[in-house]
Amino acid sequence: MAGTVHLEIDGHVATLTNDNPEKHNAFDDDMDVALFSAFGEIAANPDIRAVIWRAEGKSFSSGRDVGSIGTNKTELTHHQLMQRGHRGILQVLDMDVPVIVACKGWTIGGSFQRALLCDIRVAAEGARFMLPEATHGVIPDTGGVARLFQMAGHGVVSDMVLTGRAMSAEEALAYGVVSRIVPADDLDATVREMADKIAAAPPLTIKLARRVIGNLASPEVRASMEEELLAQTVVANSHDFREFKAARAGDHQPDYRRG
Repeated sequence: MAGTVHLEIDGHVATLTNDNPEKHNAFDDDMDVALFSAFGEIAANPDIRAVIWRAEGKSFSSGRDVGSIGTNKTELTHHQLMQRGHRGILQVLDMDVPVIVACKGWTIGGSFQRALLCDIRVAAEGARFMLPEATHGVIPDTGGVARLFQMAGHGVVSDMVLTGRAMSAEEALAYGVVSRIVPADDLDATVREMADKIAAAPPLTIKLARRVIGNLASPEVRASMEEELLAQTVVANSHDFREFKAARAGDHQPDYRRG
């Protein structure tokens, strides 16, 4: 059974649920489309005042479903797919209501970046975060690196992006990547309590407070996404990336030329 993203609305709170637990909620193209469509529904619904983004199974999301790469039934180029992905996640910055992400298990790659672009992240005990794109021959290209840079600084971002190492929940709390760590069994109840508290406040107050906070950070995020789009396109068409893929497939040492 293919994975999907469900949208449920209960009162003034919308809940998005990643539902591909057998693959630790890895995203394929169809799940991307479902997610972006749900964001559009939320933005168009004036009754929604807060959003929870959670997941079934053990992990929030292990990132991209690498098994789906090359099997997408779309005529879009890689560059166009990135543009669609940027438009999809930028809906979070443009909507009027906050999004709370319930992180558990692994939150990896593009899914970590998307979570970073949301308003609040709460981690279950034992949660871990990772940006492993460079180990796959590409760069992070979803805008979250800019937000992580704002939170954790140059050194931490460089370490995570260039080495692909994991960040623990405790480290994420120390850098402000998450605002709370809670027992895994309490994660859903905690984020629901937070969403209910936000939904009970005057909507205009929340909208404008969120706008003030967002305007402190969003311009850098948008600029970073434009540069990522160009850089990833160059990488995808480079000798080094072709050599990376050939070396992986043929089990030989790559001959890199930095171009």
